[in-house]
Amino acid sequence: MAFIIKPLVTEKMTSITDKTSEDKSYKWKGQVRTKKATPKYGFIVRPEANKLEIKAEVESLYNVTVIDVNTMRYAGKRSSRYTKDGLIKGQRRSFKKAIVTLKEGDTIDFYSNI
Repeated sequence: MAFIIKPLVTEKMTSITDKTSEDKSYKWKGQVRTKKATPKYGFIVRPEANKLEIKAEVESLYNVTVIDVNTMRYAGKRSSRYTKDGLIKGQRRSFKKAIVTLKEGDTIDFYSNI
């Protein structure tokens, strides 16, 4: 069963991926240390999917090694508007988002098929 609905390719998620994909150097007590890059990628997943299922599917689809999976649930937002027919109320769908941390050196290219 496919648990991943689509990858998240937004400005916010792209900036998080770019920020976590770079090796960082910093000075600590006179020594220069480097922090290894562990890139993070986001996906919209099915609400019933758990972390183990998401990890297995990402590893099989993209041939990468997943270190960590963080998930968040978002509630559907309510909205209403006034029209000439009266008040119309509605609600957006709720969804679940997964942030996947990969092993250093692994990357996912979402644009390779285009």
